[in-house]
Amino acid sequence: MRAEHPTTLEVTREEELTPRGDCIIAVGADKAARDLSEEFKRLARSEGATIIMTIEVPSLGLREVIKGRGHPGLTFDHPTDMVVRKSDYVCGRTVAIRADKAARDLPRELVRALRDPRTEVIIRLEVRPPRRQPPPAT
Repeated sequence: MRAEHPTTLEVTREEELTPRGDCIIAVGADKAARDLSEEFKRLARSEGATIIMTIEVPSLGLREVIKGRGHPGLTFDHPTDMVVRKSDYVCGRTVAIRADKAARDLPRELVRALRDPRTEVIIRLEVRPPRRQPPPAT
């Protein structure tokens, strides 16, 4: 697990890594994009929604937060992967765009922990709907 990609990070249900997978930060996940709740998907498709991914390794006290955006074009239909992107690119694997971090931005201490197959990692996704603008003053 290299976690060196400059614009994406990926969590996958797959158990094996290939050398090309430099954006992968976790394997053996119990969910993929298509497994997210319908409520999450609905809210994440709102223009201006905020998507927050929290990566935790409780046994080592490590925690990292990545913030991205939702998009109306998110389909959430990939059966094995979830990808967070710094770009605006959307496909079936994409769960957030315009993220503030990618794989290479993660602390190396966290990456070292994620490389150990015995490490239990908890990854949470949260969506916050766009803020409503107050009505204009009259």
